[in-house]
Amino acid sequence: MSIIDDLKLQYKIGGITNKMIYWNVGLFLLSIIFFYQFKLGFFDYPNWLAISSQPKVVFIKPWTILTYAFFHNGFLHLFFNMMVLNFSSRLFLTFFTQKQYLGLYFLSAIFAGLAFLLSFYFLGKSSTMVGASAAIMALLVATTTYQPLMEIRLMLIGNVKLWHITAVLLLIDLMQIQLNNTGGHIAHLSGAFFGFIYIKLLLNGTDLSKIVNNVINFFYSIFDRKQKTPFKKVHVSSKRNAPKRESKIVMKDKTQQQIDEILDKISQSGYDSLTKEEKEFLFKSGK
Repeated sequence: MSIIDDLKLQYKIGGITNKMIYWNVGLFLLSIIFFYQFKLGFFDYPNWLAISSQPKVVFIKPWTILTYAFFHNGFLHLFFNMMVLNFSSRLFLTFFTQKQYLGLYFLSAIFAGLAFLLSFYFLGKSSTMVGASAAIMALLVATTTYQPLMEIRLMLIGNVKLWHITAVLLLIDLMQIQLNNTGGHIAHLSGAFFGFIYIKLLLNGTDLSKIVNNVINFFYSIFDRKQKTPFKKVHVSSKRNAPKRESKIVMKDKTQQQIDEILDKISQSGYDSLTKEEKEFLFKSGK
């Protein structure tokens, strides 16, 4: 199995965290080709991807209140964000569902983008912004709000409470908000605020993530309806073909059983514990 096949398999069998990291990394690699100014040494994102602080631009290109959250200004920007995203995502998914994860990620990114737009408009500043930090902070603060005393083991430090980690990150944003990257720090704090509000509303019975999932289901139903083929009359085959159908069902059961055994092995020992044959079998079965 090639590296590409291995990556495809991990994307298919991985959860929402893997998929979100794949999307961020993949779009970053594409952005190097199209938007990196090699002579000048920085990214120059167009205002139809990055969110602008100019209301007129955002009004004409409203999708930028979300697309900005999937692009980054450099490798270190991406690397740090993906590290914290992986950490925050695993904590969040300990208590909540993947649908709630997706809803919070999108809604917090939109909220933080609008906060950046309004704050820079009233401050009289003009700029653009990219980065997933706001959505990541929302995931972290949401989990902290729900389980602040959860213990986290950090290398060289030992066990600390989750709220300690979150408080340090928020304090750093507050201390640097007037020094540099003002828009980024405003977005971070806005995402954190949204994560806090999201959990408080959820505990009171209001799940804001349903808004995103309803929109996704709506568009999915439209595309699914287009792909459906017209009804065709099916003729019942003769009894002589019955044994063949039965043998196919048995083969399908055996295949599914083998897939279940491999997935159990992954859950217990991780994906790397699979043999080359098991990886190839799982990849072929996923096609």
